[in-house]
Amino acid sequence: MNVLITGATKGIGKAIALNMAANGHHLALCARNGNDLAQLKEEIILQYPAVHVFIKTTNCAIKEEVYAFADEALGQYKQIDVLVNNVGVFNFGFLLDDEDNTLENDMKINLYSAYYFYKKLAPIMRERKIGFIFNMCSVASTTSILNAGSYCVTKAALLSLNNIMREEMMPHHVKVTAILPGSTLTNSWEGTSVSPDEFIKPEDVASAIDQIMKMSFGANVDQIVIKPIHGQF
Repeated sequence: MNVLITGATKGIGKAIALNMAANGHHLALCARNGNDLAQLKEEIILQYPAVHVFIKTTNCAIKEEVYAFADEALGQYKQIDVLVNNVGVFNFGFLLDDEDNTLENDMKINLYSAYYFYKKLAPIMRERKIGFIFNMCSVASTTSILNAGSYCVTKAALLSLNNIMREEMMPHHVKVTAILPGSTLTNSWEGTSVSPDEFIKPEDVASAIDQIMKMSFGANVDQIVIKPIHGQF
């Protein structure tokens, strides 16, 4: 299958890309840092030489760049079978203390990019009557977290968008799943004194997506929540 992953060079996105490559899927990957993308492509090709990897430096906050990446990915593969809306941004702080444009900018990345990729790629899935869409939401989609106001608002909106996608795609056999991870051991936790054993690993999320894709034709996982064993922190 052909898999498009946004925010693919770090954390959960990278883990998903490596897992997909290990399963023989071809990849279309984007991120803002071109050097990181090139390094990831090289890493994947070295391990999985049969996998084709298309990369494009993309700022997912800009609609025109989102559409350009989607168009070029379609030019490479003709169809995208799996869409993983993983890109996201987190800004620490109270809504009242944010810069005036914080929520607007976070919406562009955390919500609008998923909407634009859906608009571009889902019609082909609908026509072919097959496909998977995974939206990387968060436990913040359903729980208010102090000092993460903008993140909570945008991730809650993404979960709502996910649910609408699922209803629209259901008659066409396209499976849509919201992924709600809790505290995950990524670069954003660098320098923490919390033991790594208290975190979800990015590979756990990638493994969950892999298992969902291997389920029978009639099975759809609407939503999956993955939390640290001892709870959020």
